[in-house]
Amino acid sequence: MKKKSLGLVGLMLALLLMAGCAASGEAPGKTESPGVLETEKRVKIPEKLSRNANGEPILTVYQTDEEEVRQMEIETYLLGVLAGEMKNDWPMEALKAQAILARTFVLKFCSEKESKYPGADISTDIEEAQAYDETGINERIEKAVQETRGIVLTHQGELPYAWFHAHSGGVTARAKEGLDYEKEEPGYTQSVPGMESDMAPDEAKKWEASFPAEEVMKAAKESGLAGIEELESVEIGQRGESGRAVTWRINGRDVSAPAMRIALGSTMLRSLLIDEMEYRDQTLIVRGRGYGHGVGMPQWGAYAMAEEGKKAADIVQYYFRDVKLEKLW
Repeated sequence: MKKKSLGLVGLMLALLLMAGCAASGEAPGKTESPGVLETEKRVKIPEKLSRNANGEPILTVYQTDEEEVRQMEIETYLLGVLAGEMKNDWPMEALKAQAILARTFVLKFCSEKESKYPGADISTDIEEAQAYDETGINERIEKAVQETRGIVLTHQGELPYAWFHAHSGGVTARAKEGLDYEKEEPGYTQSVPGMESDMAPDEAKKWEASFPAEEVMKAAKESGLAGIEELESVEIGQRGESGRAVTWRINGRDVSAPAMRIALGSTMLRSLLIDEMEYRDQTLIVRGRGYGHGVGMPQWGAYAMAEEGKKAADIVQYYFRDVKLEKLW
């Protein structure tokens, strides 16, 4: 009797498992990517977005090259974003990690912001959203988007800011340090080794830039430091957890370093992980490491981790703390 009873319990459990799998449309144990939540969904898709029959959001996208608004499903839009943000011949798991962050970014944007282009949810304008390049779409881009379909990053049931950058210079930054983030530090940011690949270009690893005194004074005024008629001295003020400059001290007065980076040009002052700063002969010379604000996932770090065999979930969960992957459609 005891053996028969155990067999009956086992049969009931098996039937329950099969029923659950049938309801979800998945085979037992099948998931899109490691660590993806298939149940207990808590993140809400922005109500302003309509959806197709499969539950996939539909975006109204302003195309800057065509100067017109176009409707497209979010996964179609993400093809152009992924091709714009990462090279299409990069390791597949790096592409998939970038696709997850790009999808999270779009939904976060649509839940909090309005596009500056009337009638659009978002645009292909990199100053507003993410890079976009339909010409770079190939089979690998399509595969990366398809294999992460509907998957986003979540933190405590909310969409995080899915920050990423090119190269951390060896160590990532938290938001208040790297981005001059005004609100309380998010619980999902952290400062960790960047893990970048040696394949990264030299100009991302280490760089040098020079700025005439006039440019520095103009940038300082744009960054909120008024009353500068002559540039007398420039030095690093406060440094953050990762070693990045949080403030610069100009003529003995502090100014936001992230603001100065934007004002001087982020392609020239490539990061705030500064090793040397020297002001002489009316010229500011800066030497540093990395490319970008340093917060979240460095793309060259994702490249290296993927080359080492790490999955997309491993990559994003390394650079962001206490996050989960959730499949929304």
